Amino acid sequence: MSCSNCGRPICPECMTSTPVGMRCPECSGETTRVMRGAAAAVPRFTYALIALNVAVFAGELLAGGAATGGGGAGSLIADAGLSRAAVAAGEWWRIVTAGFLHAGVFHLAFNMLALYVLGTILEERLGQARFVAIYLASLVSGALGALLLSPTGITVGASGAVFGLMGAAAVLLWRQGIPLFESGLGAWIVLNLLITFLVPRISIGGHLGGLAGGALAALLVASAPAVGLRGQSSALAAFAVAAGAFVASLAVAGGSY
Repeated sequence: MSCSNCGRPICPECMTSTPVGMRCPECSGETTRVMRGAAAAVPRFTYALIALNVAVFAGELLAGGAATGGGGAGSLIADAGLSRAAVAAGEWWRIVTAGFLHAGVFHLAFNMLALYVLGTILEERLGQARFVAIYLASLVSGALGALLLSPTGITVGASGAVFGLMGAAAVLLWRQGIPLFESGLGAWIVLNLLITFLVPRISIGGHLGGLAGGALAALLVASAPAVGLRGQSSALAAFAVAAGAFVASLAVAGGSY
């Protein structure tokens, strides 16, 4: 059984029953914040990420990209999209920048809708620092997966990060003892995985890498001990996943740094 507030596992003898579920001794005395209307916390980083992706897509169009994705990628994707050869040549920033580029308006719309749904939930549940850390870990892990399974060509999109948020949400539900398929998240993940494997020109490595990275980062954050990595400082665990995936991406690309 896990604490309904911080997610840590607790033994039956130590748990305390509260109006909002079973809590560990450390959390049982804390006051639960109740959100009402305009008093609810605004998911600022979720909105900021969506705005950044939209702004970058506008830049793609100005750089010659096609709105539908089928009439040419444009110079911005060529200069900042993820490519093993480019990373090997020293352009390491592509590991991050590719996660903010999209191959057409529909690609952007689907990713931003998923980011809005998952981000508004997770940012409130995790807090801003942990949410951003898990998003970054998911994005870089998606890049690692794409570099592993797509040695040629250019990969773009926030899909790896979005899949990571799905993985993070799944871990948090599991830690709370909530069945994935009863929540609807399990079916959503399965549907997206089917699309990943059945629809051509989708980065399988990017999706699987992001899913695994986000799940691992959330597991480390949720498992942080009561002393040391607690509260917002537990974001360090997710940042460690991002750093590890970044170093692994450089190694996969095979460049000399």
